[in-house]
Parts: sequence; C-alpha cells; structure tokens
Amino acid sequence: MATFDERAATWDTPERRARAEAVAEAIRAGVPLTPATRAIEVGAGTGLLGLALLDDLGELVLAEPSTGMLEVAREKLAALDDRRASAVRFDLLADEPPGPPFDLAISLLVLHHLRDTDRALRAILGLVRSGGRIALVDLDTEDGTFHSEEAEGIYHLGFDRDDLATRAERAGFADIAFTTAAIDHEDGRDYPLFLLTAVRP
Repeated sequence: MATFDERAATWDTPERRARAEAVAEAIRAGVPLTPATRAIEVGAGTGLLGLALLDDLGELVLAEPSTGMLEVAREKLAALDDRRASAVRFDLLADEPPGPPFDLAISLLVLHHLRDTDRALRAILGLVRSGGRIALVDLDTEDGTFHSEEAEGIYHLGFDRDDLATRAERAGFADIAFTTAAIDHEDGRDYPLFLLTAVRP
C-alpha cells in the first residue's frame, strides 16, 4: 500500500487538477466568498482545491497531516509568494485548531478517509466561527471500485446524503444542503461527488 507521503510528488495529475477546478467552481456557486473570507482546507493534500479558490479569499490555510503532501504544498506556496496562503501540519482528529475560528472550512475527498464521521464533523464544526460555513466534497455511495488496491485508509465507500445530513445536524450544523459538485470519471465509470454545505449557527 502506497502512503500519501510516497504519492505526494506525483499527486497533481491533470485529472486531479481538473477535478479540483470543477469542485472550486461548485463551491463558488454554493457559498459566499469575499476578500475578507478566512478559509481552511482540511486534508489539503498538495493544495489543489484551496489554491484554486485563493483569488476569491482573504486568507487560506492549507491544513494537512501528511509530511510529503505538506512539502509539495509548501513548495507551491513558496513559488506563489502570496501572503494570503500558508500551510500547516494538522490532524483534524488529533490537533487543536490552527488559529482562531475560520469563516469557511472546505475539503475534497477527505471524509471517507476518517473512520469516525461523527467525530470528524464535530471537529470541523470546531474550526468555524458562529455563522461560519462548511463546503465538504466527497463521494456518493459507491461499490468500492473508485479506489485502487493501493489506496490508503479507506473507511467509507462514499456516503448516503440523507444519512450524512442527519449526522451533520447532530454535530451542530444548520442550513444543510447538497448539490452534485462534479462527476469523476474512472476506468469508464462515473462517480458523482456531492458538495455538502452548512452553517454553524
């Protein structure tokens, strides 16, 4: 099994870049973004999604537990030389929030890598201020064919939207809504990706 650290250097394929751009467009349509918005990308990887949204934000923190992914993200930020963006090592289920509460928390294909979905949603709630929002993108329920055998840490074969909405409400979110953010094409098959938006009251 290849770890995220080992895969970091070759992570940014054209397909993953295109997916991040499509998801970024869905987030722009789904939540208000302004030059004052402070955002955190949870499980940012190499920063594909967050950096696709950087021009819409006032501040962006790329938060990632994998050392290899974090190194690639930091290389991008060094080349970009934009003071609005930073990258920090952060494990959602183990670490304290990296700074004061954010206006927005985003993620792309992270939830299914976290064993305890309820705990993960509560931790994400703790990252955003009252009135702050989340925009989380993940797989609709699938049959296990989305990932290759070498994929690391797969705890959920996508999610049922109704069940996840119930879990988000139980975690403390309100104004919960779903849209389809993108369709991922893998080996001749289509895998819908949902966008979950919600507010911390």
